[in-house]
Parts: sequence; C-alpha cells; structure tokens
Amino acid sequence: MEKKKISRKDFLSYSALLGVSTLVGSSAVLSSCGKSEQAAGGEALRQAGTYYIPELPDKAIAGREIKVGLIGCGGRGTGALNDALQAADGVKVVALGDVFADKIEGVRRWLKDSYGQEVADDKCFVGFDAYKKVIDAGIDYVICTTPPTFRAREFEYATKQGVNSFLEKPIAVDAEGYRKVIASARQAVANGLVVVTGTQRHHERSYVEGFKKVQEGMIGNIVSGAVYWNQGQLWYRNREAGWSDMEWMIRDWVNWKWLSGDHIVEQHVHNIDVFLWMTGMKPIKATAQGSRNHRVTGDQFDQFSVDFEFENGVRLHSVSRQINGCSNCIGEFIQGTKGSWSAMNNEHVIKDLQGNVLWKYDFEAEEANWKQRNPYCLEHVDLINHIRKGTSHVEAEDCAISCLAGIMGREAAYTGATVTWDEISGAQMNFIPEKLELGDVDMSQYKVPVPGKK
Repeated sequence: MEKKKISRKDFLSYSALLGVSTLVGSSAVLSSCGKSEQAAGGEALRQAGTYYIPELPDKAIAGREIKVGLIGCGGRGTGALNDALQAADGVKVVALGDVFADKIEGVRRWLKDSYGQEVADDKCFVGFDAYKKVIDAGIDYVICTTPPTFRAREFEYATKQGVNSFLEKPIAVDAEGYRKVIASARQAVANGLVVVTGTQRHHERSYVEGFKKVQEGMIGNIVSGAVYWNQGQLWYRNREAGWSDMEWMIRDWVNWKWLSGDHIVEQHVHNIDVFLWMTGMKPIKATAQGSRNHRVTGDQFDQFSVDFEFENGVRLHSVSRQINGCSNCIGEFIQGTKGSWSAMNNEHVIKDLQGNVLWKYDFEAEEANWKQRNPYCLEHVDLINHIRKGTSHVEAEDCAISCLAGIMGREAAYTGATVTWDEISGAQMNFIPEKLELGDVDMSQYKVPVPGKK
C-alpha cells in the first residue's frame, strides 16, 4: 500500500500548527539525541556498566531531612506524595501548588489526617504561576503532577533553580515541550541534579530483571515487538454550572489533547517506553490509524494502531484503546533472533524459538523477600537515595524520547500521513495557549481530527 507523503505545508494541520521547523539544524541535532545506538551484531545488546540498574531496597537510606513540594494536587499528586512519604523516613512536605484552591485544601486535609503534617498558609500557592512559588519555597525536590502539558516548563524552571525533580509522565505532549525537556535534562546532568520520571517500570523489579536478561543477550538481537494498552473508558468530568471553558478543560484534562497529549501519549507511553528502553532504539517513522467512537468529552481519539519503523528494519506494533466492552490487554512483547521476552498476563517470561521457557520472574520470591513492591514508591526510594548520597541521576531525556515517539504516532493517526522523527522533533508545535487564565476561550479550535482531511 502506498504511503501518503505529508508535505511540510500540510504537516500537523489538525493541531492548528505552523508546519515543520527549519530552525538552524534543530531537526538534525534533536533527532540524534538519546537512544541513537541500534542493536546490531554480538550476543548482548549493551555491555554491562553502560546501562542503569536502580537499587530497589524497601526504603531509602537514612539521612538528612528531605523537603518536598507538590505541584498539581489532584488524585495523581496525592498518590505521588504518599509514595514519597512511604519511600523514606524524614520526608517533610513544605509547599503545595495548584490552579484550584479546593485541590490544595484536599491535600492539606489528607496530609494532616494521614501523616500529621501541616503545610503553612503562606506555602500554599494558587494559580498558573504557582509552580514557580513552590519550587522557590526551599525544597529539595518537586513533584510535578499537573496536567502534562505544563510539565516541560515546570522542569525547565526547577532545573534553572537547582531543584531536583520527580516528573510524572508524560513529560512532553508536543514538539516544543520535547525540545525544552531535552535541553533541561542536559542542564540537569551538568548541574548534578536528580530527576526521576513516572515511567515506573524502570523501577519495577520484574521489569528490571527482564531488562538485564535482554541486555545480556538471552533473546539475541531484536527483530520486532508489540505493545498494548487496551482498557475501558477513563474518567471524565461533565461541565458544571459556573465553570468557565478553561476551568472545565483543566478539571477534565485527561480528555483534551492540549492538556494530556491524548491517551497514546498520556497512558500508552508506558508500553512504548518499555520497547525503547529494552532495545536502546528510537523509531524513525510512524504510520498509524485511529478513531473516535465513544468518548464523551474532549477532542481525543478512543483508539490508535501504530506501525513504528526503526533504522535497522525493526518494526514495533503499538495498540492502545479506551472503549468499554472490549477485550483488555496491557503489556509488551519483544521478539529476538534467539527467543522472546514478554510481560503479559501477570507473567514475565523469556522463551526460546521453540517456545521453551528459559527464564521466568519469580513473583512469589519477590513477595517473600521484599516488603515494598510498589514501583510507584520505589521510584521515590531511588530518587531520595541519590539525593542523600549526593549522586546525580537524570531520566528525563530517555522519557522525553519515549513521549515524542507517542506524539509521532498520534500525529500519524490524526493526519493519516506517515510522520518521520525528523519532522516531529523539529515541528513548530506548542499546545499551551498564549493566554492562560480561568476564563472562556474559543472552543472551536478544539476539534476532533479527521484523517485524510485538512
């Protein structure tokens, strides 16, 4: 089947964008960053010592008090704050920020009831600029759990101020956010900061053990893969009386592309990230399809099917769906020249080409040997350990690459055109409105994309 060639003039027209950037080599520079080495030849994908394996104890080491600030006081923010407090002794919450005061008050009540901690009135900040005030409140690290569109600017400011970060995924929903995160990540490395992202499979013992086996060459060189996040409909918020357009969208953020990136980026990025992490590769192009059939609010699709192509001919099939009444499947499969690795159906297993099990993760042993088995908490254990040891560790660049892969797949589905890495990494794409305030906006700009039509 002939692939439709997208022109620079028409590229990403559904997003009301301006086309592809030709800014002084930005495409060439950014397309070569991060996961550039392709697996070719040899028994192992990478040599030992060239990839990061986290320490995953039940709790972080003892040490100085860790002061934490939270930006984004919704359900995920509360969960991440709870993970941080469970991860180590001596963690103190000193600042809170959100666009909505009621969200902050909810977290304050929960903190007092659950942990006996109180956040002072003058350390609670409301508004679109609250993130700066939280970061400047004398904290060791900031937890960023606002709607994802704001993640890049929060990380940029935290890095500029020398503050460590926990960045919930996705950390970019558009091309400009991706470039901003890449620049901030490299600055964080130069400054010796600690940055952990919400791709928690990197801190999940079963995935980490499987990752080591793949790197050691147990399945040989990678030839293909398939990743899935198929589930029922996510939550949504119907508009309430008195809510402006902006307030409604932010309270219903998971259903709006400019806020969440669509679910291929907001949720399915986990699975795409696993493939990129395991293989050390990034895609060079994406051809996709998607549709909207059942969604109640917002301007997003219900489903995506993406064919990612890599430089060495490897293909990844990516499937994500949020529709009730359908078969559910969440997991990843990677085929190698000597066997396969998969994390499906609550089983992490490596098989040879005849289907014989070569390795299987022992969940019963994990339960017997470890008290803390929540990877969301183990992320913060790792982060706090680095802070207390005074060692740098920055995950943001790898996570940004995984997010851009999701963005590339999304735009391929929205337009119906094959999209390349160089096009998407250099695109003039910025979803944050020029005017951020809780008022009414031109809602006609938020339209559901129709593939094949301008």
